[in-house]
Amino acid sequence: MRPMILAGGLVAALVLSPGVALAQKSGGVLKMYHRDNPPSASIHEEATNSTVLPFMALFNNLVLYDQGKPQNSPQTIVPDLAKSWSFSADGRDLTFKLQEGVKWHDGQPFTAKDVVCTFDLLTGKAEPKLRRNPRTSWYGNVEGAEAKGDYEVTVHLKRPQPSFPALLASGYSPIYPCHIPAAQMRTKPVGTGPFKFVEFKQNEGIKLAKNTDYWKKGRPYLDGIEYTIVPNRATAMLSFVSGKFDITFPWEVTIPLLADIKSQMPKAECVVTSMNVTTNLIVNREAPPFDNPDLRRAIVLALDRKAFIDILSQGNADVGGTMQPPEAGFWGMPPDMLAAVPGYGPDVKQNREEARAIMKKLGYGPDKRLPLKVSTRGISIYKDPAVIFAGHLKEIWIDAEIDIIETSQWFAKIGRKAYSVGLNTTGNGVDDPDQNYFENFSCKSERNYTGYCNPEIEKLFEVQSAETDFDKRKKIVWEIDRKLLEDGARPVIMWNRSGTCMQPYVKGYVQQVNSVYNGFRFEDVWLDK
Repeated sequence: MRPMILAGGLVAALVLSPGVALAQKSGGVLKMYHRDNPPSASIHEEATNSTVLPFMALFNNLVLYDQGKPQNSPQTIVPDLAKSWSFSADGRDLTFKLQEGVKWHDGQPFTAKDVVCTFDLLTGKAEPKLRRNPRTSWYGNVEGAEAKGDYEVTVHLKRPQPSFPALLASGYSPIYPCHIPAAQMRTKPVGTGPFKFVEFKQNEGIKLAKNTDYWKKGRPYLDGIEYTIVPNRATAMLSFVSGKFDITFPWEVTIPLLADIKSQMPKAECVVTSMNVTTNLIVNREAPPFDNPDLRRAIVLALDRKAFIDILSQGNADVGGTMQPPEAGFWGMPPDMLAAVPGYGPDVKQNREEARAIMKKLGYGPDKRLPLKVSTRGISIYKDPAVIFAGHLKEIWIDAEIDIIETSQWFAKIGRKAYSVGLNTTGNGVDDPDQNYFENFSCKSERNYTGYCNPEIEKLFEVQSAETDFDKRKKIVWEIDRKLLEDGARPVIMWNRSGTCMQPYVKGYVQQVNSVYNGFRFEDVWLDK
C-alpha cells in the first residue's frame, strides 16, 4: 500500500493513531463545508456519502467499524446497539443481544422492535415502503428478523453468509425507529446517535446538536456540527484557508490542491489516503449505440489510465479491477493478473489501434465520427475525469459532449438508464465482495446502472459469499473480477486517492482507507482550543 501522505508533523500523526492518550475537551461546534446538496437526509434511501457524511452522526448501527482504526476489517467490528452477536451452528441465524436503556432523540425507548422494523424496511416487507432502496441487494439473503423480548433479535438468513456483520457495520446501515414514518426521515430524521437533527436547508446547510442524553456516557465531546454547502471547490478551499471551516469535506483535497493549502497554511494537518472509490464508466447496454458489445469494447480500449492518474492526482492513484487493490483493500487482483485482462495492460498505443480497427468495422473513421453525450455528476471528482475521457474518445473518432447533471438528479437519472455513457464514481460501502458484487453487478440490483446481467457469474457471487476460508474465497473473487472486466460490466479507470485537511486543533478524526462511508460518527472528535 502506498503510505499515507501526512502534512502537519507530529500532531497529525497523533490524530491518526488510535490509542494515543490525549486529554479530550468538551465543547465547541465543528464547522465543515459540504461539497453539494444532499438529495435527502434518509441514509437508507440514498446512494451517496453526501447523505451519509452529515447524517451518520444521528444514528447507531447494531455493530460498527471501529472509528479509531483506518482500515475496516472483520476484526475491527465493534458493538454498537448490539452488545454481542453470534451465529447459529448452521450459519443461518445471527442473534444480537441489545443495549438496554437507549432512547431515541424524541425520548421513545429503543427496543428489538425497531431492529425488526428496520429489516422490514430494507427487505421491502414494510408499509409504506422506502421511496428508493439502493441496497436491496445487501439484504437479499435475509429471510426476516425476529424479536425475542425487548433486547434480543435474530436475523434469519436463507443461506450461510459469514460476511453479513461486515455489511451491518457500514455507515450505510443505521437502525431506524418504528414510530417515525420513513417519509419524515428524509427531512427531519430521528436517531439514537450522539447528535440530534436541528435543520437541513436545501442549498444552504445542515446543523446538528449534541445529544445530551446519549447512551454512551461522556460522548460526544462536541456541542454540535455545522455543514455549509459550498459546491465550488475553489471557494471552499479558500474558506478553509481563511479559517471559516475547521475541516474540509473528506477526500475533496486533490494532490495539486494539497500543495496550495500547505503553502498558505503550513500548520494545516492533511492526510492523503485511498478510499475504496473508483472512477469508472457506466454504459447503457440496453439502448443504441452501446447495445453493440464491439462499441463497448472500443471505448474501454481507448482509455489511457496512466494519463488519468498523472493529470488528476500527479500519479497518486491506483490501477485496479472491480475490488480495491491491495494493500489498502483486501480483495483486489494481483497486478500481473490485472495486466493480462484485455484493455488493462500498459500498451495504450496497441489498445487504441485495436479500438480504431473496431470502429472502422462499425463504419466510423476520421470522416465519419460518432457524436456522443457523456453524462456526469456536477461535482469535481466526476467532472474533471469526464473531460479527460472525452479527449480519449477523440482518438477513436468519437466526439463527446459533457452533460452535467445536478446531484439531486444524478442517481435517479442513471437508475432509470436515461443516459448513453456516463463518467461515474463508485464508492463501496464495505470492503467486501458481497457488498460490491451483489450491489453493483447483480442482475436485479437497483444500483446495477448498466443493465449488466450474467447468471453464470452471479452463481459465483453466492459461492464466494458462503465460503469461510479466506484464501479460497479470494481466489473465487479474483475469478469473478477478471470475468467482470472482460465483460466490460463497469469498466474501471482508476482507484482514487485524495486528501482531507484539518485545522491543527481538530482531534480524534481518523480517515478510513477502505470506505468513504464508515467514519463519520464523530462522537470521538474534539476541538483543542
